[in-house]
Amino acid sequence: MIKHRLAVGSLVCLLIASVPGLRAQEPASIFITLGTQAGPGADKLRSQPASLLIAGDQIILIDAGDGAAEQLAKVDVPLAKVRTILISHTHFDHIGGLFALLGMRYQTQTSERLTIYGPPGIKRVVEGLIEAMRASVVAKANMRGSKPDDNIDIREIGDGSTVSLGPIRITVAENSHYSATFDEGESTERSLSYRFALADRTIVYTGDTGPSANVERLAAGADLLVSEVVDPVAAMARIEEKSGGGVAMFMLKPVLARHMAQEHLSPENVGRLAAKAGVKRLVLTHIQIGQNGFDEALAAIKAHYKGPVVFAEDLGRY
Repeated sequence: MIKHRLAVGSLVCLLIASVPGLRAQEPASIFITLGTQAGPGADKLRSQPASLLIAGDQIILIDAGDGAAEQLAKVDVPLAKVRTILISHTHFDHIGGLFALLGMRYQTQTSERLTIYGPPGIKRVVEGLIEAMRASVVAKANMRGSKPDDNIDIREIGDGSTVSLGPIRITVAENSHYSATFDEGESTERSLSYRFALADRTIVYTGDTGPSANVERLAAGADLLVSEVVDPVAAMARIEEKSGGGVAMFMLKPVLARHMAQEHLSPENVGRLAAKAGVKRLVLTHIQIGQNGFDEALAAIKAHYKGPVVFAEDLGRY
């Protein structure tokens, strides 16, 4: 576990110095895995999915699982400095920390504008959280006349969307995370993957996905692929353990098993994705691997992908 803390400015300066030929006006980027544990259920060593991308004056939070606010504090990033949040999809483990983040912004009277991007449905989610804030004692006090939705923009995006943030160009691809859960046309749920074109490199974040040709195209030639990884057997065992069993779990088990097998990336499928996309480096997050399964998972990845592979830790920098 990484213990040290560095201020954002120091991080960027160190990175600039470490990249040969990179001009000062093109600052190096840093990708921080704030939370690396797949949901559901809390873990004493890992927080739930959230990552941070810092490039120039842009500080972007990517997903906001439970504990995201505390993880930001551990890397000395003030909440007011986060002007952009990208949500990959609206499963609880990726949005569980949003309420805390919005509430802290309101309680501290943060005036900087925050833009939240996400798939169809994110507007309804954020508006629901804001409505819940109105019921709080602080909101009823009407602090200096401010409202919980002040300075918050919500933008729904989808497959093929592009977003430009300063020196960063973001390309969006819909992935296959809901492909087995719903029949075509049955739901409007969407899950998104993101490609970040930066001054110094290209980073692709899969979010939650199963095998997907769309994600392979998005990741083609990337310098860094930040991918989820799930062992379906270990994932089901953990969910059953956390649930305590019972009739409800028995009824859901076939659906959950299909979800884990088809709508997530096994180690073998992560290796295939990285190899087909020709990425230069692979970092694994959203980790759902058995306690003693990391060596086996790495071997399954390496059977297909020969480049460097890292299992991310919370607060890891890449």
